[in-house]
Amino acid sequence: MNHPLWLVPFRPFFILTCLVGLGLPLAWVLMYTGAVPPAPTFPVSPLQWHVHEMFYGFGWAGLGGFLLTASKNWVGVRGWHGKALIFLVAAWLLDRAAMSFGAGWPPALFWTATLLFQVAVVAMLLQIFLQQRQQMDDSDNYFFWMLLPLFPVAKLLIVQGDYFQLGWGMSLALFRVIILIMLERTQQQTMRFAFKLEIRRDPNLDMPIKWLALLLVFAGWLPVPVAVVGELVLAVLLLERFFGWYPRRALTRLDIGVMYLAYLMIVLQLILSALGRLTEMPWVGTVSVHVFTLGAMGLVLPAMIIRISQGMTGREIVFSAADKAALWLLIGGLFARVVLPQLYPAGYVMTLHLSATAWLLGFGTLLWRFTPMLLAPRLDGREH
Repeated sequence: MNHPLWLVPFRPFFILTCLVGLGLPLAWVLMYTGAVPPAPTFPVSPLQWHVHEMFYGFGWAGLGGFLLTASKNWVGVRGWHGKALIFLVAAWLLDRAAMSFGAGWPPALFWTATLLFQVAVVAMLLQIFLQQRQQMDDSDNYFFWMLLPLFPVAKLLIVQGDYFQLGWGMSLALFRVIILIMLERTQQQTMRFAFKLEIRRDPNLDMPIKWLALLLVFAGWLPVPVAVVGELVLAVLLLERFFGWYPRRALTRLDIGVMYLAYLMIVLQLILSALGRLTEMPWVGTVSVHVFTLGAMGLVLPAMIIRISQGMTGREIVFSAADKAALWLLIGGLFARVVLPQLYPAGYVMTLHLSATAWLLGFGTLLWRFTPMLLAPRLDGREH
């Protein structure tokens, strides 16, 4: 239990994030193109499996590792470690097993296996926020009380199948709110440290952004005109704030600019989603969803892995040439998945393989770079 791996949640979960990040897109492309048949043990359709695993396998490995660790600074408590952390990792692995091999399992066993991690991690995070010691007047941690319990609901909608579209739309919107909160907090510190600049933090802008983003979690149940207006208004508010965050300075450095690019991908996804609700768009592939999954989740999470894996193991935060190469590969994967098919529709299958290969190499590089750090004690002698 005293092994460094089990002292802080980001250690095992960032390793898992890299493992599924390098493997899941490639597995899906091979199934989608017919090179590999879907496993007969899948309890859901291949598309449901793909969407579920990207949000609740890849996404929640990264998000869980981040949120369970960030509580140390955000809330003022250490958070879960040791046996509790081992339990969470085992539950996450059990969910992967259920979603890949659970076709013939008894229903009670399947549903317990696939829901255990999501329910447990939400309960454990809420228990952390319940212990909040840092009483800040401007703290918006209460948003997590509203957001986190909705994840098991969205997951259930995806797995059930009858409400699949509502489930993935709700999942995307939940990740969107949490990523926006993460960016608010992390970019303020990053810009202050890197450029001695204070980014715009105006409650009259920040709070409407969060409340509107929360409302859009239920966009699938709203009248189409209301959802369209909500998405476009949120996009405009985000753009207004973006220009108060010194983007011209931030984009001069890849380690900081990648987060700004992810922010812009959130804006673009909102615009594309709104247009898609109004009319059939002539895109090749599911552009709106992949702008978010590859452009927001697929850039924010690896950048967080690089920063946290170094900073919280007692190292100076430096983006090495290998780290930057990994980020460029992931940016290239976004371009190959979203832009290239529009320019060369006949090469759609090729662009899918390019994008999946970029993730394989990008997350493979991060796995190679940071696994030794995550398995070793802190360099500064501190326990955690």
